[in-house]
Amino acid sequence: MIRIGHGFDIHRLAPERVLVLGGVIIPWDTGLLGHSDADVLLHAAIDGILGALALGDIGQWFPDTDERFRGADSAALLRAVMRDPRLQGWDVANLDATILAERPKLAPHIPTMRESIARILSIPADRVSVKATTMEGIGEIGQSEAIAAHAVVLLNREPPLVRQSSLSEDG
Repeated sequence: MIRIGHGFDIHRLAPERVLVLGGVIIPWDTGLLGHSDADVLLHAAIDGILGALALGDIGQWFPDTDERFRGADSAALLRAVMRDPRLQGWDVANLDATILAERPKLAPHIPTMRESIARILSIPADRVSVKATTMEGIGEIGQSEAIAAHAVVLLNREPPLVRQSSLSEDG
């Protein structure tokens, strides 16, 4: 059995914030503004996983009105989702993500992001794809005012073994 989920997140860039993407600190002069660490890549991954199983979204699980999640590490949030009993038996077959950011240039950080996400999900890094693209100067992302991410997640679950009845020829 397989399930596919899609996640999306966007946050504005702001001074005096640390830029975290895929659980990796990216050296830059601004970071993403949000109630948690605002890691749009992990937030999109969380929404993709939750969406695949029709379990809501990150805002329902970790609302920004709950002070327990102020400044939360998004890697810890993703781990909490993966530990939920409703995900038991489901395996992340692969995750394919795209970050939309004009700056900073993310290519040098992508291998580290892939490794980080793979560790969080307890899967091999070759099952995690992270790409980055710009918006060619268009909109808030293109003007370096925000960063967004999309993630598509494929979950796999082995079906329960089906016992074949051993009917005799008599019935």
